[in-house]
Amino acid sequence: MSGTLITGGAGFIGSHLAEKLLEAGEKVVVFDDLNNSYSRKIKRDNISKVLGLTNYTFVEGDIRDRDVFEDVFENHKIEKVVHLAARAGVRASLKTPLSYEDVNVGGTITVLETCRKVGIENLLVASSSSVYGNSDKVPFQETDTADKPISPYAATKRSVELICHAYHHLFCIPITCFRFFTVYGPRQRPDMGFHTFARQMISNQSIRMFGDGSTQRDYTYISDIVDGLVAALKYPNSFEIVNFGNSRTVKLSYALEIIQNALKCKAVIDQYPEQPGDVCLTYADISKAQRLYNFTPKVDIEEGIESFAKWFLAKRQQQVL
Repeated sequence: MSGTLITGGAGFIGSHLAEKLLEAGEKVVVFDDLNNSYSRKIKRDNISKVLGLTNYTFVEGDIRDRDVFEDVFENHKIEKVVHLAARAGVRASLKTPLSYEDVNVGGTITVLETCRKVGIENLLVASSSSVYGNSDKVPFQETDTADKPISPYAATKRSVELICHAYHHLFCIPITCFRFFTVYGPRQRPDMGFHTFARQMISNQSIRMFGDGSTQRDYTYISDIVDGLVAALKYPNSFEIVNFGNSRTVKLSYALEIIQNALKCKAVIDQYPEQPGDVCLTYADISKAQRLYNFTPKVDIEEGIESFAKWFLAKRQQQVL
């Protein structure tokens, strides 16, 4: 039985995607190094429900280790790959830019080299809305110039897109790069905004808000992202770059209101200057995704944060977070 390999499959998006594919009867192989960018306990919990399933295989390894990565293809019949493994986060990339270049660019080249050698039907690669930088042209379209990233993380993601195009051109690998727009929901990484705010509120700590709350994001709920990826696995492209967003902008100040209501907590907010590397606005034009995959986001910010809050409180009670 052929299967789908998910790199970074113990993480936020990858663990949800694996579950969705398993529900559809697919064979899934997850490759993840369970690194210490955040708690291994959280990552283990992400995959705890599926570890014993017949169609699920977990392999612990680093995508930069070419021999270990190639062994996965030798031991399993892999026809499709979803490459999600990466160093994530804009602010952290300002502190350790070399690790971001090493994992995000170097690791992706390992993935591409292996896919070139073995031949695959479809390769989906995670990129980011951060590649658009502080563009004043909205909504963001895939044809917009993306040559002015303002963080090392964004620069590595744009580099990933470019090296993917080169491999497609040279070796005809079918590749689609997805620019994700601020994905949130249950299992969100603990360093991300909603998770950080929730943790601080529930612990009666003040929230560090960078800027005056007027920055806007196109928040995209995890199930909408997963539905899009599942659809994309069925329809390989030659080479494409595609936005996956909700196509609705939400001010940070409003998102904080929703989180407070969902947690039934009142936030104490300490305001700080805007952070270097943070963009002012993200806003996805999703017409291409709609045309290719009938991509139609279903979860609005109010419903999505309510769902996240329920998960967060349950995991706090279980002492996972």
